[in-house]
Amino acid sequence: MKNNPSQSLLNLALPMLAVAGLLWLAAGCATSANSQKAKNKQPQYVFFPPAPDEPHVQFLTSFASERDLRKGTHDSFVTFLTGQQPRLLPIVKPYGGHAGGGKIYVCDTGQGAVLKMDLVLQRMSVVTPDAAGAIQDPVNLAVDTNGWLYVVDMARQQLVILDDKENFVAMIGAKGKNKPMDVALTRDRIYLSDVTTHSVHVLDKATRTNLFDIPRGEDADSLQRKLYQPINIALDTQGRLVVSDLGASHVQIYDADGKYIRTFGEHGNNFGDFSRNKGVAVDHNNYIYVVDAAFDNVQLFNDEGHLLMPFGGANSDQASMELPAKVLVDYDDVALFQKYAAPDFQVEHLLIVMNQFGPHKVAVYGFGHKK
Repeated sequence: MKNNPSQSLLNLALPMLAVAGLLWLAAGCATSANSQKAKNKQPQYVFFPPAPDEPHVQFLTSFASERDLRKGTHDSFVTFLTGQQPRLLPIVKPYGGHAGGGKIYVCDTGQGAVLKMDLVLQRMSVVTPDAAGAIQDPVNLAVDTNGWLYVVDMARQQLVILDDKENFVAMIGAKGKNKPMDVALTRDRIYLSDVTTHSVHVLDKATRTNLFDIPRGEDADSLQRKLYQPINIALDTQGRLVVSDLGASHVQIYDADGKYIRTFGEHGNNFGDFSRNKGVAVDHNNYIYVVDAAFDNVQLFNDEGHLLMPFGGANSDQASMELPAKVLVDYDDVALFQKYAAPDFQVEHLLIVMNQFGPHKVAVYGFGHKK
């Protein structure tokens, strides 16, 4: 009697289906058990200031590699199909960056590269311009409204400008003459801090020519009004320039014409003092955020320079900071991170902190209020 091929295949398939069914049942039981554990485990929320004070900042999540950005189910499916783990980019030693429009750009000094984190597509890539615009040691960058990148490169000692397709456009500065550290943009100006000349160059964005330097005139010779080591800069809603001066352990504020307004902070260990102030950012309320790499925290001031509160710190559990370098303000992407907030906490804007060490390389905090 001839064998029926269909029957033979069925005979082979039945044991396999039985095993698969047992595995499915086991997985289902395990999933149910894990789901029950997940339900019983209450999420731990970290607020600043801590209770019983009214919370204003909540730690939401952090990223240390592309794996933290991507959905695990997708990675598992790729591994199932190919038998190999997908190659995912790490974040090694971030310094500066930019956040907004569904993306976080990271200046990774550990890899000598600019990383682009796409929060919507959950992918990370390396910004790779051609040879003329090759990035070597990026420390800070700004993104214009047209999507162009302005990258401060320490190795090149230049500001490298790339278009929205990552093509090289131009460079500003000459190696050996300047040491740019940070960049900020307005509609028609480029602000470039320079620790060699102890100033902030203000350039016309269209012609890329220098308009003037800050501080100006007599301010440049005044012990109080001059700059010593302008390591990071930001602009407020009124066009005022906020400078984190590492060399003087304080923050200086100048108006849009470069006229000195005020100084706040001094070297010390008290609240409102600075020990190693680095990154600075300003939100829509003109609140000023200043990173301190020695305190491992960020201090929040009003526009008069009065301390409102600190957040972070080296001993704040899963929200701890380790050698933070930069803080970014992001209003665009609140909806993508609100799910990490406590049910009764409404995020108004994001505060993204770059940590050079530790597990929270790119840490995301929410500034907000109780609902």
